Amino acid sequence: MLNHGKDTILLVQPVDATIGSDALVVAELTENSYSIENELIDEMTKSGRVLAYGQNSESFEMTAFGRKGDPGQMAILNAIKNKVELKVWEVDTIPNAEGTYDSVFAYCLVESVEKSSPGDNFVEVSATLQVRGNTVEGTLSSLPEGFEELLYDFEEPGETGKPA
Repeated sequence: MLNHGKDTILLVQPVDATIGSDALVVAELTENSYSIENELIDEMTKSGRVLAYGQNSESFEMTAFGRKGDPGQMAILNAIKNKVELKVWEVDTIPNAEGTYDSVFAYCLVESVEKSSPGDNFVEVSATLQVRGNTVEGTLSSLPEGFEELLYDFEEPGETGKPA
């Protein structure tokens, strides 16, 4: 089955969040990406070329429509302003065969945040989150509270609403 970009969300949490507190959904996410690059060691010797793998570099990039006061967007902005780490999860919102949600987790430093305010459209917030060390794959047993309000089931006319 092919993955759809709309089926992925980003969760963030300040590293100093209270144990047991929920992660924050980045609201109005329009685009996100994960990348991994490798520095190659490339040297010429008398016997020929030596080519080897060097250090990995991983990052997350995201763009969202700006939502004033959104806790997820504010956590990213506060992390760069205060120069603190942020926990980041990229989560598939479609459950896997076990009923859990595939995820990638990392401790990140926020490299950049950009807010653009075009005159003919919505404000956009973009950020680059550099991974400290390496990402770790795992699963989440549930999605955070509040995420469900974005989803709904089919209903027949008159199934919900105000009583007569």
